[in-house]
This record gives sequence, structure tokens and C-alpha cells, in this order.
Amino acid sequence: MSDDFELDTDALERRMDGAISSLKTEFASLRTGRGSASMLEPVMVEAYGQRTPINQVGTVNVPEPRMVTVNVWDKSMVGAVEKAIRESGLGINPQLNGTIIMLPIPELNEERRRELTKVASQYAESAKVSMRNVRRDGMDQIKKGKADGLSEDDVKVWSDEVQSITDKFIALVDEHLATKQEEIMQV
Repeated sequence: MSDDFELDTDALERRMDGAISSLKTEFASLRTGRGSASMLEPVMVEAYGQRTPINQVGTVNVPEPRMVTVNVWDKSMVGAVEKAIRESGLGINPQLNGTIIMLPIPELNEERRRELTKVASQYAESAKVSMRNVRRDGMDQIKKGKADGLSEDDVKVWSDEVQSITDKFIALVDEHLATKQEEIMQV
């Protein structure tokens, strides 16, 4: 290969790995009929005169697959936490037990499950688009190298390398999507 051209494949992999991390975060926000502490992350509680994340006023636990609990630290905050959960749009009806708020996760119906698998597919597709953009950036660098005198053989080697990295990460997205869809459709 040419001594003066070096493609930073590690940077391409880091960027694609970032897309995978983003995808995992988006998948965690999808409610699958199972409880997860991450489903309460967007809930903000009116506490001490300001809006506070729920995990800063209590401990969020998942004692069993279909139950999430919030153990509120300050007794005076129980009502505010309960109100924030009710108004969050999660579709969960909180039950009080002292300072512990129990959130039973209702079963998802078949129609809602299908909608969620479509949403998961959209998330996966946007991750693939991000990866294709990273691939395009890598290919553009190779084209610049070719213009600067990189041989056809070296162009082919680098192009194949970028494509193999892209294929590896696209397969990873498909794997995560299949797992998530299976989780969503599980009754």
C-alpha cells in the first residue's frame, strides 16, 4: 500500500459503534410489556421548586419482570412522584404502599406489539443510515487518496476494508433488531 495514505478505520468503527449505542438507547425506551428502570428516565417530578428526574427523588427497582417500584426517599414527595408518573403518558397506573410506589406493567395487545416492532424497525433503519453515512465518508477519503496518487490496487483494498466494517456493523444492527422484535412479540 502507499506509504503516504492511511485511512483511520478505528475512527470509522468508533462512529459506527456510536450509532449502535444510540440504537440500544432508543430500544430501551420501547415498552415491551416488561418492566425496566429506563422506562422512567423521561419522567420529571416537581420537587423542591424545580423539575427533577425521578431517579433523584427515589430508587427505581425492577423486582419482577412485570413490576417496577419507586422507593421515594422523602415521604412528602410521594404524591408528587405519583402525579408525575400518572401524567407522564406511560399508560401505567401507580399503586401506593407507604413510600413505595408500585407500577404494574400491563400486557400489551397484539396490535400494540406490531406497532412497537415497526417503531423498532424505524430505529434500526436510522442507525443503518448513520452507518452508510460513515461508510460514505470513508469512501470519500479513499477517493481523495486516489486523486493524490493512490494506486488502483490500494483503492480496492481500502474500499473492501471499509465495506467489511460497514457489513459487520449492519449485521449487528439486524441482530439487535431481531432480538428486540422477539422481545416485543413475546407474550
